[in-house]
Amino acid sequence: MPGFELDPRLAADSHFIADGPLSQVRLMDDTRFPWLVLVPRVAGAVEWIELEGNQQRLLLAEVHQAGRLLKAVPGVDKLNIGALGNIVRQLHVHLVGRHAGDAAWPGPVWGSGQPERFAPDALQAALTTWRQRLAG
Repeated sequence: MPGFELDPRLAADSHFIADGPLSQVRLMDDTRFPWLVLVPRVAGAVEWIELEGNQQRLLLAEVHQAGRLLKAVPGVDKLNIGALGNIVRQLHVHLVGRHAGDAAWPGPVWGSGQPERFAPDALQAALTTWRQRLAG
């Protein structure tokens, strides 16, 4: 969409999967958690309330779809959804699949240990899998 630019920190910490109707769907570069990020392609958007009504509904539908797909990942018992924006101001929504005993359980994933980055082959496999799930 016109004027949209991805925040460099989001670009550095995640990988493009696909474009949804409103948002980029991205995979966080941390193998410890099934973790997607939705970034609405709306220039200058910082808060959900800044989106127009139709954009809000589209983002909610995208969160719903991504959340259902994450809940279907084997081992995911709980879904964490957050749009904090305290460090990266650009509006983005985290969806993280969680389970008792994961690397951060029961605390939040933010600031918990060091990310375990995808190896190149594993990253390509994960991106392919997520693209198939989203197309499904």
